Amino acid sequence: MRIGIDLGGTKIEGIVLADDGRERARLRVPTPRDSYEATLEAVAGVIRELEAQVGESCRVGVGHPGAISPATGLVKNANSTRLNGRPLDVDLKQVLDRTDIRFSNDANCFAVSEASDGAGAGAPIVFGVILGTGVGGGVVIDGRPVVGAQAVGGEWGHNALPLPRDDERPGPQCYCGRKGCVESWLSGPAFQAQYVKASGSELRATDIAEAAATGEKIASECLERYCDRLARSLANVVNLLDPHVIVLGGGLSKIPQLYDRVPELWKDYIFSERDRIATRLRPPQHGDSSGVRGAAWLWPV
Repeated sequence: MRIGIDLGGTKIEGIVLADDGRERARLRVPTPRDSYEATLEAVAGVIRELEAQVGESCRVGVGHPGAISPATGLVKNANSTRLNGRPLDVDLKQVLDRTDIRFSNDANCFAVSEASDGAGAGAPIVFGVILGTGVGGGVVIDGRPVVGAQAVGGEWGHNALPLPRDDERPGPQCYCGRKGCVESWLSGPAFQAQYVKASGSELRATDIAEAAATGEKIASECLERYCDRLARSLANVVNLLDPHVIVLGGGLSKIPQLYDRVPELWKDYIFSERDRIATRLRPPQHGDSSGVRGAAWLWPV
C-alpha cells in the first residue's frame, strides 16, 4: 500500500491507498506554525498513525509547496517560507529512519491526480491550478508531469499579473520579493484582503462568493475583479501551453461562479477566435483529495 501526504500551509493530510486505488485510511491535522522541526514531526506523526491504522508499513509520497532544487537539494520557492533552504527529503527520511519516501511539488501531485482519473482524464495536456494559501500550478502532458530544468514547471503564480490596469500597478508585495505576482492577487488571503479593503469587513473567500450570489454589491464587485484577473492570468497559460483542460484546486476552487464567468472573460485575452476556445475550465473531480491522492501515486502500483 501507499501513503500520500499533502503538506499544506494550514493542514497536513494523509491518505492510504490500496494497490487498486481504494482508500484504506485518512487523517488530517493542522500544520504547525511555530517551526520547521515541528512540521517535520507532524508529518512523521501522520505517517506513523496511518500505518498503525492499516497495520503495515507503506511506501510514502509527499506533496509539498515549492520544489527541491536540482542544484542544491534544498527546498526553494515555497510560500510556507520556513521550508525554504531546508533539505526536506533528507530530514524527513532521517526522522522516520527510512528511505522509501518520494517528494514532489504539491501542484504537480494535484495535476497528476486529476489528469489520471479526474476532471482531466483522457486529455493530452492538463494544467492543474492551486488557488489557496498560495497560487501554484502543474503541467501534465500525456499523463506525465513536466518538472523542468529548474523544477519550476507550471509555476504561473510568480509571473506578473498580465495586462495590469492603472490601479493595479505596481501591485501587492509578494513573499518572493517582487510586486504584482499573480499569487499576490489571486491567493485566498489576497482575495480576502481585497474585500476587507473595499468593505471594512472580514469574510472568508467562499463567503464572499456566497454574498455575491445574493447580489451584495461590494462582494459582487470584488468577485468580478477576481474573475477578470484569473481570466487574464489563465489566458497567458493557454497562449503558452494551449491545454485541453484546466482544473482548479485549492479552497477557491469551491467558488461556483468561476467556472462560468472566467471562460466568458478569457475570450478577450486568448490568442484565438472568441467563439472557438476549446480549453475547458473544470472543478476537481476528487476535490480536496486530489493533492494527497497524487502524492500517493508518486509510487507506481
